[in-house]
Amino acid sequence: MKKSEAIFWSIALPGFAQILNKNYIKGILFVLLEFLVNVQANFNEIIMLSFLGEIQTAIDRTDFQWLLFYPCLYFFAMWDAYKDAGGGKEPFAFLPLVFAAFFVTVGTMYSPKIMIFDVLIGPVWLPILSVVPGLATGYLIRKVILVVESR
Repeated sequence: MKKSEAIFWSIALPGFAQILNKNYIKGILFVLLEFLVNVQANFNEIIMLSFLGEIQTAIDRTDFQWLLFYPCLYFFAMWDAYKDAGGGKEPFAFLPLVFAAFFVTVGTMYSPKIMIFDVLIGPVWLPILSVVPGLATGYLIRKVILVVESR
């Protein structure tokens, strides 16, 4: 499987890429964990409500204790699939996904309170918006570490 294909299948559902890479136990474990966290956090309902613009209802229905597990599970499954497909051999290549998971987790925590242009963003949109600064921070920190280590 190509590295890009592994990432895209992991975006679709954590565990799918592992199954396609013939890592059946790990893949099934990721799918089961994703299902458990998704159901316990009410994530599908939260996604639907957010797309319908019912942000406060989405916040009210969110079990944040469970939803906070999702970013790390999601990005770790993505990293694992990428690595199994032959990627991630460069030093500190994991940092962008680690920081994306961190930023999305923080975005999830603050999602009931953060407003952009007087609009409450909620538990789906703010975490999604947190991916880009998380990836950028991870790439920047990786670059700094590599420069410092090369001296």
